[in-house]
Amino acid sequence: MTRAHAITLNALSLYAVALVLAAAFAAQLVLHELPCPLCLLQRILFAMLAVGPILNIRFGPRPSHYALSLLTAVTGAVVSTRQVLLHIMPGDAGYGSAVLGYHYYTWALIGFIAAIILLAALLLFDRQFENFDTRSFARDAFAQTGVWLVIILTMLNVVSTLLECGFGACADNPIVYELLRRAA
Repeated sequence: MTRAHAITLNALSLYAVALVLAAAFAAQLVLHELPCPLCLLQRILFAMLAVGPILNIRFGPRPSHYALSLLTAVTGAVVSTRQVLLHIMPGDAGYGSAVLGYHYYTWALIGFIAAIILLAALLLFDRQFENFDTRSFARDAFAQTGVWLVIILTMLNVVSTLLECGFGACADNPIVYELLRRAA
């Protein structure tokens, strides 16, 4: 894999993270289902997955950048597994609506496991780590759009979380936007 391919793959990974964040945010708005604290943590971890690719795009691919995302993916898989196990008992309806038969936290577990496998595979290609001029990649419009898309979606999720939880702990089973309720 060449350096240019590595940057393109990192940009594509940012678009994948943006898709996950947008889908979760859209489900929240369209289905009127507020995310639980573990769901919010999973969203944060998906946003943190983007740190490695953003650093790779800005400073060039490095194993340490991939390692940041890999550690985040492992943490996300643990958090998602925790929530899956909370709802594994027969008769438990789970939390939130199911999409294609699976709840968000199950899809999150699948996504984090896929990220672990893909990140490990990307680390196998040594040529991407050769020295190169990062200025040309910093001007890559496709990559930069991915960076800003993830940043904007992360900020929207942060604002939504603030509205949902206010300045205190989030409710275990949220049904209202706390900050808006207090303001009314």
